Amino acid sequence: MAEMADPDSAARQRGTVVANGSGSKRDSEEIVAEIERTRQNLARTIDTLADRVSPANNIRRLREQATEQLARPEVRLAVGAVALTVAGLVIYRIFAHRD
Repeated sequence: MAEMADPDSAARQRGTVVANGSGSKRDSEEIVAEIERTRQNLARTIDTLADRVSPANNIRRLREQATEQLARPEVRLAVGAVALTVAGLVIYRIFAHRD
């Protein structure tokens, strides 16, 4: 009978002793190496999360995105059109209230 693949089965079998004596416990160096790999992975995950929630890094990323967008000609044209419209409205209101 074929066994179904159980993702936890490998984890459960690690470090066990087989009844007929052909298996052996993992040696301590292997366990220490696995703990060190796990610690390094956890440290990278924590660093990544800290980078994502850092206000300074978020501001830097937003500034970079804004700079990239402002380098696009169509965005520059739109910003210029808005600036001219606002300037025109301000000038209009100044002269319209001079009665």
